Amino acid sequence: MRVRTARIAAVSAVALLGTVLVAAQAEGTGGHSSLKPVVTGLNGPRGVAANGSKIVYSLGDGSVYEAWAYGTNKGIKKLGTVPGGFPPAVDTDRWGTTYALTGAGGEPGQPLPPGSATLFKLRPGKSPVKVADIAKYQLKDPDPYNLADEPTESNPFGVATLRDGTVLVSDAANNDLLRVWPNGKIKTVARLKPRVVKAPAEFGGQLMPAEAVATSVTVGSDGYYYVGELRGFPATAGTSEIWRIKPGSVNAVCDPLKPNKGSCQRYADGYTSIVDLAAGPHGTIAVVELAKATWLAAEPPGTPAIGSLFLQYPGKHHKAGYKKELAKGKLVLPAGAAINRYGDVFVSSPLFGPGAIYRIK
Repeated sequence: MRVRTARIAAVSAVALLGTVLVAAQAEGTGGHSSLKPVVTGLNGPRGVAANGSKIVYSLGDGSVYEAWAYGTNKGIKKLGTVPGGFPPAVDTDRWGTTYALTGAGGEPGQPLPPGSATLFKLRPGKSPVKVADIAKYQLKDPDPYNLADEPTESNPFGVATLRDGTVLVSDAANNDLLRVWPNGKIKTVARLKPRVVKAPAEFGGQLMPAEAVATSVTVGSDGYYYVGELRGFPATAGTSEIWRIKPGSVNAVCDPLKPNKGSCQRYADGYTSIVDLAAGPHGTIAVVELAKATWLAAEPPGTPAIGSLFLQYPGKHHKAGYKKELAKGKLVLPAGAAINRYGDVFVSSPLFGPGAIYRIK
């Protein structure tokens, strides 16, 4: 499912962007929030993680860095470089150890290049340590709800560390959530079922099943796991869900037809093309939408694809409450977000070409 999921989103995003590969952002004017550059001059920034007064971020060449979160281009330190051909997802645990997750690299239909679909632990000044081969595990863990391509395909896309030293991985091809132990052991936490959506008019307007595409995962302040969806073809706007999964679950099912049953329940609905989640204090969650018009929507040539960053607040009975858009209209293809312990929100943009890491003010 490398092509029809998050990797399709990436390729489609390039098409949406046309010839515009320069971020449209600047330290903001107007609106209720603006963008303060933290690290500039980056090529293809994606993953962002918070580590106290520092942030960790990844770039298109697979490199991962740490920088001070306050100021511009301060305290930058390289943590390592991983293979894979696409900027990795990153997260840092409570002890300051950073993990980098590579996705499916190489050409569609061909064997994965070495280092693709793998979870690595980074050690500054040393080679990354391979923790687990996600693609190898998925060969024996096929998606039972697969709609297209091979049910054993893997494209790990989201990562989140847990307080016990294990790591959560969301797989955008296998449509599941995995838990990885330091010794490489893996268990399937939950599987996301397809959802019936109404196709856009350009695709016939009929009802059809669309895969979940589990791009993102974070651990809420309540300890529950939250997983966000991109939504597979036909990528209908407003059909991306966020699921809330009970800690310690194994083989839970996230079912759009039974969204309030079992260990995996729907937390929020109505989003479009989610590519990252980040948990903050008091139950808040930052939600990154790659493109407001969905990853598959057509844009006029040369027009930058504007995405969104929302701060989702909790509601009652373990459901989402109200949400607030940050830096509205100012983010071109945002890819990753983080919230530190002080409640400050950070975002990377754009996913392709020259970009930066910003702090929302």
